[in-house]
Amino acid sequence: MNKTELIDKVAKESALSKSAAEQVVNSVFSAIAEAMKSGDKVTLVGFGTFSTSERAAREGRNPQSGEMINIPAKKVVKFKAGSKLVDSVK
Repeated sequence: MNKTELIDKVAKESALSKSAAEQVVNSVFSAIAEAMKSGDKVTLVGFGTFSTSERAAREGRNPQSGEMINIPAKKVVKFKAGSKLVDSVK
């Protein structure tokens, strides 16, 4: 499912227009992204938890040349699925 299909499904199940459903979906995604940018966890009970963590700088190797390269530190996004989501996929 892509974003357009998600918007269509939200519009259909909530009796909203597609433009209103698109605003809702975009608002939810934006709220999650802003919370994570500020370092907060976003927990949706039964669905899962979005969080960020710091990945330390490290050395790596270029697979083509074998040359050692420095990989900078960065923030990474994590998602841990909730129990209801895991059970619904089984």
